[in-house]
Amino acid sequence: MIGLQPEGDIDWSSYRGVMVFVEQRNGQAKPVSWQLIGEATRLAAKLNVKVMALVIGWQVSELAEESIYHGADEVYVCDSKELEHYRTRPYSRVCLHVIRKYKPEIVLMGATNTGRDLAGAIATHLPTGLTADSTQLDVDEERLLLASRPAFSEKMLATILCKQFKPQMATARAGVFEQLPRDTTRTGEVIQVPPQMDPGEIATEMIEFLETKGSVNLAEAEVIVAGGRGLGGPAAFEMLKELADELGGVVGASRAVVDLGWIGHDHQVGQTGVTVRPKLYFAIGISGAVQHVVGMQNSSYIVAINKDANAPIFKIANYAIVGDLFQIIPAIIQAVRTRKLERLQLLKY
Repeated sequence: MIGLQPEGDIDWSSYRGVMVFVEQRNGQAKPVSWQLIGEATRLAAKLNVKVMALVIGWQVSELAEESIYHGADEVYVCDSKELEHYRTRPYSRVCLHVIRKYKPEIVLMGATNTGRDLAGAIATHLPTGLTADSTQLDVDEERLLLASRPAFSEKMLATILCKQFKPQMATARAGVFEQLPRDTTRTGEVIQVPPQMDPGEIATEMIEFLETKGSVNLAEAEVIVAGGRGLGGPAAFEMLKELADELGGVVGASRAVVDLGWIGHDHQVGQTGVTVRPKLYFAIGISGAVQHVVGMQNSSYIVAINKDANAPIFKIANYAIVGDLFQIIPAIIQAVRTRKLERLQLLKY
């Protein structure tokens, strides 16, 4: 924080509330946004303040209502055609306006490509501190945000504080925090915010938005079939993909097999990969190193398959299967296919 000096005397005590930037694409909120509103609710209860949400985009009014259903008390909405696609300058102008006018003491964003870019731009202009890629959040008796993130090659957690400036800012990984149940009985206040730039002031123009093909979205997957060194080689991932396809899921991996080059880094689950919270997680041939477990332990159901009955992964598994994965996985695939066929036959009648 050396060298950052606010303009004039600022009454930091006037900053109250926990604000979450609701990231969206094509009007659909990213799951990390609801997860962060859930965490903001916990922090706000400790601070005795409101949960604030900021929605920016085009034709996103429904997200204001959804933000309230997920835990927000106040929602600031900036709805404009020029904001249909994310661009740093116009989005950051809106954020800066809202933060300076409504003065939240904490601002949270997802540690996504958009969240990282936007948070850095905002923190630079305010100016304030920013903790990136947080995995734990809390507040102390002095209303300081305790943002913790992996450090020293992921071997320990460092807790970072911003003591001199407001708002205190952090980006947080998807899948780390739990969203609240959607409650349609909740009510809140929606405040419209005008765009802070004329279209002619925007230096860039969005020509076309291209989705990356072939990439895997672990953070939003409901079913993940992950493999480790117990697979014996890269060829076995085809078998895992077959199971994932049958279950409507995606393939994950441990750090060890990614380092070996058996599969790409975008499949890596763990502290140095992606933190996930699927409904169903298969840990196949994965021993259960702490680095991996931290990234998937909040899955609703964990099925572990390993030939080592003493593998650490069994300690957190809901279902443990000891045996040869090359016999077990094909049997599971066949069972899934049989169940699907039975359901189709029932539908005919």
